[in-house]
Amino acid sequence: MSQDEPGKAPARDDEGLYPIRTVASLTGVNPITLRAWERRYGLIRPHRTEKGHRLYTQADIDLINQVVQLLEQGIPISRVRHRLEQSTVPAENGEAPDSDPWHLFRLRMHHAVSRFDEAAVDATYNEALALYPIDTVTRRLLMPLLRELGEIWQQRDSGIAEEHFFATYLRNKLGARFHHQTQGNDGPRLVAACLPEERHELGLMLFALSAAARNYRAVMFGADIPLSQVALAGQRVEGAVGVILSSSVSPSRSVLETELPALVAAMEIPVFVGGETAVRQHDALVRAGAIPLGNEIPAALRRLEEHLASDSQETVD
Repeated sequence: MSQDEPGKAPARDDEGLYPIRTVASLTGVNPITLRAWERRYGLIRPHRTEKGHRLYTQADIDLINQVVQLLEQGIPISRVRHRLEQSTVPAENGEAPDSDPWHLFRLRMHHAVSRFDEAAVDATYNEALALYPIDTVTRRLLMPLLRELGEIWQQRDSGIAEEHFFATYLRNKLGARFHHQTQGNDGPRLVAACLPEERHELGLMLFALSAAARNYRAVMFGADIPLSQVALAGQRVEGAVGVILSSSVSPSRSVLETELPALVAAMEIPVFVGGETAVRQHDALVRAGAIPLGNEIPAALRRLEEHLASDSQETVD
């Protein structure tokens, strides 16, 4: 499927030029970041209407996708233009650690968390988000720091407080951003919830936010909801194309062998599972009729879109 609504062509004018919101939907790069790439780094030079609105060509969109690829491989935004001019794409982790901007972002944010300084955490988050797509910020900054805090809490006298402080910050920040991001979306709807026994919904929220950048509309049910209720609610969500379940803990046998198969059987749309559970319980999820998406959000979104595109093509055929 395209990243606009299935069966609906992306909005563009008669000359094949795309407005910035459509480009954001197609690439997953928000308008603020696109404008920063243009102003600060000269990476993109869109056309302008008489009123000053930006319009992008297909070549611009291809270039933006190439920039995203370089960023995902660890190239700092300040070096992307040079890499593009060289027409080379380096191998994963090709940059030396001391040139990795994400290492510095994580250090700054971790230091701010250790001081319980929400303003400093916010400043680092906003700075990263102004320069990089939300997928990249999630994969390189938010998730690694969240994992790190979860792993070292026993080593610090305030470790539990630090982890809870950061998790609460993310929940509030992501919730507000999700609400803002989805206000103008008109794409496919997703039913989103955590698997039973998963108490933390941050992974689900991060996925929903990345999906929103691609014009999806996630209907969020969060954690602690029985799968039988997900089935009932999901059947009432008009225009839903899939159910997204998230979990980082190992589900019980009853969930894998009874509750999840019952949900799959009750739904006329596919049921996807993301997070660590999608990796550790891959075969069990497949036996239950669900579709594992893995634990990396960008790759999970690609798998989701590939499957929905395949389903859409089968329906047409």
